[in-house]
Formats: sequence, structure tokens, C-alpha cells
Amino acid sequence: MSLSTVEAIAGDLPPEDPAVKGIQGRTPLQLVVARLRTDRVAIISIVVILLIIILAIAAPLIAGITGHGATDANVDTGTDASGQPLPPGSAGYLLGTDNLGRDILVRIAYGARVSLLVGVLATAIATIVGVVVGLFAGYFGGWLDGILARIMDVVLSFPYVLFAIVLVSVFGSSLPLVILVIAFFSFAAIGRIVRGQALSQREKEYVEAAHSLGAGNLRIMFVDILPNLVAPVIVLATLLIPTAIIFEATLSFLGLGVTPPTPSWGNMLSDAEGVGFQAWWFYIFPMLFLLLTTLAFNLLGDAVRDALDPRAERIFAARRKKAA
Repeated sequence: MSLSTVEAIAGDLPPEDPAVKGIQGRTPLQLVVARLRTDRVAIISIVVILLIIILAIAAPLIAGITGHGATDANVDTGTDASGQPLPPGSAGYLLGTDNLGRDILVRIAYGARVSLLVGVLATAIATIVGVVVGLFAGYFGGWLDGILARIMDVVLSFPYVLFAIVLVSVFGSSLPLVILVIAFFSFAAIGRIVRGQALSQREKEYVEAAHSLGAGNLRIMFVDILPNLVAPVIVLATLLIPTAIIFEATLSFLGLGVTPPTPSWGNMLSDAEGVGFQAWWFYIFPMLFLLLTTLAFNLLGDAVRDALDPRAERIFAARRKKAA
């Protein structure tokens, strides 16, 4: 076949469709995002979390619009003639008031700030400490592993409420103390998982290759091994946030957390203790926001765990096929 014949045949072929592209590689993050986009529960959870974050950020704006401070008692216009709290929908009080005439909506918005701050910050501290302790215990092994592993076992078995009572009786209740207590009792959960993974990873060939190239122990732990542990750490951190929020609410409910009159969902429920059904909004709304926040983080954590699991690809492929 001559060159002119080939050119003639090629000229008769239709032009290549620009929409047709070759197979393109995707990063692990792109794969996770693509999988989460097909998970309706994950999308709803993200929307709920974003709404809670917006509520927390807009707390000063809400207080300015309503004209009610989070700690301002207003028994004149915030309670009825008999001194009882106003129900939802009352003039100027969308979610009603408490027994001191304080705006429930404003206090819930400021309480969201406390819950999110405690949840994220305590989880971040616990994650950093847990990863470092777990890496050192699993990588070096021996007596160091024995000491660190036993410390984590003791922390996991220690009654945190009694420990918090002792600390509060000595130092007094405060938000930084609550964050440190929650982080202290949370790091062991991540540390044990990281330790087990590090024990397995240190026997892999790439670790031996790094040793043969003269890499130091710290470089191998944090540059070579740690990236292979990102997936379980992210999942655990996502699931620890709602645990920390519940932890803070429990301590505040018992009077060991955020000091009144600073609003917290926990001490709001404590203030509503003994209130009958006549003032149901006093405890229902803080309980509802606490439930929605923790449930959204838990469901998102489950979705992230599935998205990071390669064995769940068939499920996500079926979802994409059904959506198409």
C-alpha cells in the first residue's frame, strides 16, 4: 500500500472526538472524593456539619440581630407573668427562653462554638500524641513498646469522670482543662491502632530498603511509614470528634466542664434538669443539636472509612452505575 493510499484512507476517517480521552490516573484523595459524592448519607452529614459550623460562626450576628446576649438574663421580657420561660415563637425569641429569660437560640449558637472547638482541638491533640506514641511503640518495640503499650492500656481503663473530678477540685473547671482531659483520654485509642500498624509496616521490604540506603529511624517512621497509616488515622480522628463533643457535654452537665454562665450544650441540659414537659423546649433543642452534630460526624466517619477501603469499590461502582 502506497503512502498516497494511506493518506487518502486517513482523510476519509472521521476526526477524533475531543471528548474521548484516555484513561487518566487519580490520586487517592480524588478517589475518596469521588466515592463520597455517590454516598447520600455522607453528603447529608457534610451539609448538617456545615450548617452547624455556620451557626457557630454566626453566633455574634444572631445575638446582634435579636439583641440578646448569650449570658444576659432577662426576666422582664424573657419570662411570662408567672416567671415561667417563654415558648418557641414568642416575640423576639425564636426557640423560646430558659428559666432566666435567656434566648435559647443565641445560647445554642454559642454552645455550638464550644462543642466544635472542643471536638476539633481535643481530637487534633489526641491524634498527634497518639500517632507519635504509636509509631515509637510499634517501630522500636522491645521495652519501649512494653512501657508505652501499658500506659495506653491504663489510660483506656481509667474512669475519666473520677479523674476529671480530681482535676477540677484542684485546678478549677475551665475550657482548656476540659480539652486537655478529653485529649488525654482519647489519644490511646489512636495510639493502639497506629502501634499495631507500625508493627506490621516495619517488617515490609520498603523499610529494609530505606535502612540499606542509610535512612535514620525518624525519617523512616515519619516519611516512609506514616503515609501508609493516614487512612486509619483519618477514620479514627473523624470518629473521635463526636466522642469528644459528648465527653465535653457530659463533663459540663456534671458541672466539671465549661463554667456557667458561658453557654454549652451540656450545661444547658444541666440547667433544664427537673423542668417538666411544660417547658420542653428548654432541654429538647440543646439535646436535638447535640444529637444531630454527633450523629452527622459518626455517619461521616463511617462513610470515610468505606471510601478509604479498596474492598468497597464494588459498592461504589454499583452506585455510580445506578446514578448513570
